[in-house]
Amino acid sequence: MRVLMISKACVVGMYQRKLEELAKLPELRLLVVVPSFWRNGRQILPLERAHTAGYELRVLPMVFNGSFHLHFYRQLGQVMQQFQPEIVHIDEEPYNLATLQAMRLAEKNRARAVFFTWQNLSKRYPFPFSQIERYNLAHARLAIAGNREAEQVLRAKGYTGPVRVIPQFGVDPELYQPRTEQDGPGNALMVGYMGRLVEEKGLQVLLRALVGLEGNWRLQVVGSGPYGAALRELAVELGIQARVNWLGYVPSTEAPGILRSLDVLVLPSLTRANWKEQFGRVLIEAMACEVPVIGSSSGEIPNLIGDAGIVFPEGDAVALRDSLRWLVSDPGLRSVLGQRGRQRVLERFTQAQVAADTYGAYKEMISPGAREDCTS
Repeated sequence: MRVLMISKACVVGMYQRKLEELAKLPELRLLVVVPSFWRNGRQILPLERAHTAGYELRVLPMVFNGSFHLHFYRQLGQVMQQFQPEIVHIDEEPYNLATLQAMRLAEKNRARAVFFTWQNLSKRYPFPFSQIERYNLAHARLAIAGNREAEQVLRAKGYTGPVRVIPQFGVDPELYQPRTEQDGPGNALMVGYMGRLVEEKGLQVLLRALVGLEGNWRLQVVGSGPYGAALRELAVELGIQARVNWLGYVPSTEAPGILRSLDVLVLPSLTRANWKEQFGRVLIEAMACEVPVIGSSSGEIPNLIGDAGIVFPEGDAVALRDSLRWLVSDPGLRSVLGQRGRQRVLERFTQAQVAADTYGAYKEMISPGAREDCTS
């Protein structure tokens, strides 16, 4: 089975572990196309060659790098013609130009195409993106949805083909491990946030929740973004700036060590008219490290956490403060939730499990019973 995957997300080194796990599976030859970097707003994400065993990682020039909807790849047609894939895995939303490019090239080379979607809000796109989406929904042999609501959105838009709900990436439990005795707890209880510094991620709710939280605590903020300056000003206004460490952006390879240093991780995302939490990957990373997690009720967060953490009503700083007090005052509960979290990750969210589920989807696509009519 020859699989060509197109994925700008795989410039991130930690995400490449799924590719290694895929490459281990029987009779699968994998070629992954990536750009040399991805421009995420003002941030440049360079290609990290961290996990490249067993498959080929090929860099192609990208046109309109940084444009989520309009980017595409030079030389992709040449690569596809040379490789002759049976399956083209397009790691992009169906309304993106890169998806249309790869979909049409797959048809030209008689390959079967699958796209990936996180989109859990039913949005209507202007021309030409509406036409791009319509074409890709009609011609894909299979869709992979990163969350449950994304499947519902696809169905509401008329997609009639098979859908598999599989996270885009899992975690490597060998890298994301619990704290050891050598790590040791710090003097202060360490609360953590890791992610983009944008308003919808809700860090301002966490800052307000920490006001009045008793005990010796500190907040570790990992990430960067356009809302960072406003958040720093808010911490000063609330009088908690001395307890907040702003670490900025860190490479993905440093994330496990930072997470292991935490006593609790909080993801306080806020649903907006055009966005709600699609997954919350940092939650499963923290859970793999046996760090208890608190998440808001936005989007997919409650489904990820299950009974392995605490879910609070999004935007409710008082409820979040109460959740933090509960964990601060009960080390035994922190331990129980941490153990439940790691077990939940081992059962559902490892890179190996995500790779196995993806491989199963590939097998379904090329099975004799796979649908041939792609004009839904």
